[in-house]
Amino acid sequence: MRSTVAPGGRPAAVDPDDARPAAVDPARPAAADAGPAARPTAAAAPAAEAAVVQVYDTTLRDGAQQEGMNLSVADKLAIAAHLDSLGVGYIEGGWPGAIPKDTEFFARAAKELDLRHARLAAFGATCRPGAEPGADAQVRALVEAEAPVVTLVAKSDSRHVERALRTTGAENLRMIRATVGHLVALDREVVVDLEHFFDGYRHDAGYALQCVAAAVDAGAATVVLCDTNGGMLPTWVSEVVAAVRASTSGRLGIHAHNDSGCAVANTLAAVEAGAGHIQGTVNGYGERTGNADLLTCVANLELKLGRPALAGTGLADATGVAHAISEITNISPYGRQPYVGASAFAHKAGLHASAIRVDPDLYQHVDPTAVGNDMRMLVSEMAGRASIELKGRELGFDLAGQGELLGRVTQRVKEAEAAGYTYDAADASFELLLRTEIDGRPPRYFEVESWRAFVEHRPGGGQEAEATVRLRTGQGRMVRTGEGNGPVNALDHALREALVGTYPEIEAFELIDYKVRILDTQQGTDATIRVLIETSDTVRSWSTVGVGTNIIEASWQALTESVVWGLLHHGVEPR
Repeated sequence: MRSTVAPGGRPAAVDPDDARPAAVDPARPAAADAGPAARPTAAAAPAAEAAVVQVYDTTLRDGAQQEGMNLSVADKLAIAAHLDSLGVGYIEGGWPGAIPKDTEFFARAAKELDLRHARLAAFGATCRPGAEPGADAQVRALVEAEAPVVTLVAKSDSRHVERALRTTGAENLRMIRATVGHLVALDREVVVDLEHFFDGYRHDAGYALQCVAAAVDAGAATVVLCDTNGGMLPTWVSEVVAAVRASTSGRLGIHAHNDSGCAVANTLAAVEAGAGHIQGTVNGYGERTGNADLLTCVANLELKLGRPALAGTGLADATGVAHAISEITNISPYGRQPYVGASAFAHKAGLHASAIRVDPDLYQHVDPTAVGNDMRMLVSEMAGRASIELKGRELGFDLAGQGELLGRVTQRVKEAEAAGYTYDAADASFELLLRTEIDGRPPRYFEVESWRAFVEHRPGGGQEAEATVRLRTGQGRMVRTGEGNGPVNALDHALREALVGTYPEIEAFELIDYKVRILDTQQGTDATIRVLIETSDTVRSWSTVGVGTNIIEASWQALTESVVWGLLHHGVEPR
């Protein structure tokens, strides 16, 4: 009779005649009411594991399975270099022999990567049922990749063994032992990923533990317990890992998916229960809802639990690495990502700002610089004088003691936001507002006489947008016409044509993002429109906001402010 396991991972019954070893009961009844002190911790693990948690990155394989992600070999090499600079211990490069691109990656990595901290791991499966490892083509490909580490995926759920592998439990154990032993004999460090381990343990704890024992006895350096379906909760993970910890002296690892939203929590729970090795992906990439976000995991380990994880001072580069890899994958950074997101230490409420002015730690759980991030103040209708003062300091203005000025700026912000403006997403527009209040007028690079834009529709569906801008600079009156894909694009071209002779610096400015929002939808076509524009000069980017009764009016305001702010920060004097 197989054991059945309750949701907490506790085996309900084990047949004493079953040849498999009985599961260790993780219930620990004596500690049931002992509170947090009774939670399993890394103290139960060997001393070496308690000191340092191994960090194993699988962005290049498991992360690359995310929908819409397609990494070239060059992309993977670039990401690997960033991961090494972060200080991870292992970089899983892919599945050589099964995926041609991954085979090429390992061949090029040997020549092109100079890793200082990480060891490359080649991923593959155990030998096939009935086959010997030395005669298995996939196992040979793992050896030929010449990576110092080989990670084997193996079945640990008896249902998968019988239905997916279509073999017996005994044969699966032989496949694990034989393949691990073969690779260890070839001087490879072997990591065994026991897929569907937690589900398998809940179904048949005895067999799952036999799989752990088979890998450890054959010489595996680490046995990784995988929550492949991502459905576990932290208390369940804690109990199962503690039970496995009590059954083996081998190093245990955790590989968590995020389908229940608990991948990071499950990873930390596993470490506290005795795991000394974690797997995850940068930015939580992965199929379905993704894998455990490795950056969040290591930040929590080092900053909250005091567990060393990354080599050197890698954690201080976490934000830069997260954003650099986002650029390579062409997936926009998630602003609300813990620790490294742009909004992770952004404060909006006036009450927060008042306290932060006294002590930033009052409203921040860690120092942002510990992960390479920074605190930001968001200016909005919630802003008070403290928010304005701190935001001004962030932008380089010392407003301390200037109560009258702070009052004027605060009132202007509240009035503007009531009219539809949003300055928490448009720092450049806020700075121009602040400068106007400080200097009495905005920076004057040009004076606009008029502008117009129209779209001409032609038979057959074609259309053409044209805009004319009339303005004055120090060089006189300029009248220029521009064409574009739409009226806003045409206005952008016309404005540039009118200014480039006086201010050639604007040739470096490029509009990189454009967002439109209808604010009062009940007004229909008579609604107020808000436009947010992001501009870049390839070194930095800045955002401006415009509000109007039509989209072109709002866009024109945001466009002109983006040009003014860009010229100002390029040190250009009005000409």
